[in-house]
Amino acid sequence: MPAQPLTLAAIGCGSRVRIYTKYAALLSDRYKVVAAADPNPARLRLMEELLAPAKLRTFASDRELFAAGKLADILMIGTQDAYHVEPCIEAMRLGYDVLLEKPIATNFAEVRALELEAQRLGRRVMICHVLRYTPFYTTVKSLLESGVIGTVATINAVEGVAPFHQAHSFVRGHWGVVEKCSPMIIAKCCHDLDIISWLADSTCTHVSSFGSLSHFNAAHAPSGAPARCTDGCPAAANCIYDAHRYLTDQRHWLQWVFDGGVNADDESIREWLRTSQWGRCVYRCDNTAVDRQSVNLTFANNITANLTMTAFDTGRSLEIRGTDGVLLGGETIKRLTGHDIAITNHRDGKTEYHDVKIEEGEFAGHGGGDYCMIDMLDREWQKPNPADMRSSLQRSVESHAMGFAADEARLTNSVIDLAEFRRRG
Repeated sequence: MPAQPLTLAAIGCGSRVRIYTKYAALLSDRYKVVAAADPNPARLRLMEELLAPAKLRTFASDRELFAAGKLADILMIGTQDAYHVEPCIEAMRLGYDVLLEKPIATNFAEVRALELEAQRLGRRVMICHVLRYTPFYTTVKSLLESGVIGTVATINAVEGVAPFHQAHSFVRGHWGVVEKCSPMIIAKCCHDLDIISWLADSTCTHVSSFGSLSHFNAAHAPSGAPARCTDGCPAAANCIYDAHRYLTDQRHWLQWVFDGGVNADDESIREWLRTSQWGRCVYRCDNTAVDRQSVNLTFANNITANLTMTAFDTGRSLEIRGTDGVLLGGETIKRLTGHDIAITNHRDGKTEYHDVKIEEGEFAGHGGGDYCMIDMLDREWQKPNPADMRSSLQRSVESHAMGFAADEARLTNSVIDLAEFRRRG
């Protein structure tokens, strides 16, 4: 452990950065958050509250923070997807190492440019692929490495986005219009592609993909549905996407998009819904993100893998088949058996179960991965080779190549050679 705490600064103080800041504050003997920049004063106040009574230097923009020189060991970047690369390069040139929220960039050319600049400058960049740090996926990785199912042959993963989450984030929300952010398979599923890459432990060679935006469009709007839920929809009582659910069982989503919304009175929320993008009918938005997609992958070690992203299921599930057995894990097996992981041996047909422990409450985000990543941050920073960090930029480039190639394959109805795709990038 370092003799002195690692110092952290931040730009873009939305939900992700505030979560990391909260955990850093809980580990105050190892981390010290010293500066933050955001154009929204309310977010800076929330950062100050997380760190009180310690003092925090605040700035109205990343430009102002950069003008102050290098203020910390590590800069956390939690800006919107399209504004990751520019501030990351600026930070590295000032001498910062970087903790960068995923996705790295909105296109693969920028991913490669960032990788090359980090290499030129000799900087550490760690990507917030928090699933790599979860008790669940850490256990799965350990079980595979123990040889419990022999040599891995196939990996099938499902990312059930959840219907209201899809509506909130990828129809009404910040990631609904792909042209303004990232393809759905990157914006939502670069986590899942990264996990597949990590578990396969090999270079991906070819990618194909199919998918579409088929449900969240005007063709599926209920008869008489207005442009906004607040305009009085005749189907509201039976619509699972009715925006008035932000007043009831879906109120927690407001913390990400409406400052103070979780504790706001109902009339304030109704007024916000009348004008904000989150009050729109999900069938009458300007969204272009797909609501379903399947990605097929093959690796140099002959593992084949499939990822299914769907708006119409909830939670992640995993099926890994090997020469000696089968590993099933995640939401589906949990619902069926009450256990997190089930391993069936081919020889005797016996099944053994494994469960993982996740602290409840504030430590449960992303299956415990948010906290575990921050808990491991200082140890990751001590590794002599930056590429060896569990979610280093160098390792994350691979899964981003898989994702951007998958979207190209979907749009062109083709099989993408990853080596050739990387060269083009």
